[in-house]
Amino acid sequence: MSSKMQINRAWQRMLSGRRLDLLDPSPLDIEIEDIAHGLARVARWNGQTKGAHAFSVAQHCMLVERVVSELSPRADRSIKLMALLHDAPEYVVGDLISPFKAAVGLDYKDFELRLLSAIHLRFGLPAKTPAETAKLIKKADHIAAYFEATQLAGFVREEARKFFGTPPGILRIPRLLPMAAADAQTHFLNRFQRLVV
Repeated sequence: MSSKMQINRAWQRMLSGRRLDLLDPSPLDIEIEDIAHGLARVARWNGQTKGAHAFSVAQHCMLVERVVSELSPRADRSIKLMALLHDAPEYVVGDLISPFKAAVGLDYKDFELRLLSAIHLRFGLPAKTPAETAKLIKKADHIAAYFEATQLAGFVREEARKFFGTPPGILRIPRLLPMAAADAQTHFLNRFQRLVV
């Protein structure tokens, strides 16, 4: 392959056969099966979690959607779907831990947001998450991170509170158990289907 072709290649081939342009993603090249497959195989906490399997981004997304549902019982399906898909760009770019994202800079965040916008449009959501919904999802994301940190990633509660805040005592969060990738993929797809019906 010539060096010119390597420089110009900015797409990722998906198992569905789609070629997703990473610099200018089209909603037409996004499939939920590709997202579920990728997220189920991306490890949260760079794989530094307890258990026989990694705790995947797919599981994290389902946990965040559950927390959103508990924090806001009247949230409609579109809000829950945005919560489920909040980290969907990671099916292509992986899950960089927050300190590294900060070191990389704003261009990386812009890249993620451009991809998230295409994902939203593909599934009939607003291109940009509304401010109030984004705030709710961010709160749920921090709560999910607290439980992941204390149950799976070796944080003591005081340390987790320092980084993620204290979760409300009313939440019913079950014991987190990392799933095999195929199981996480199936659960994620099932949850997606229930939200888009």
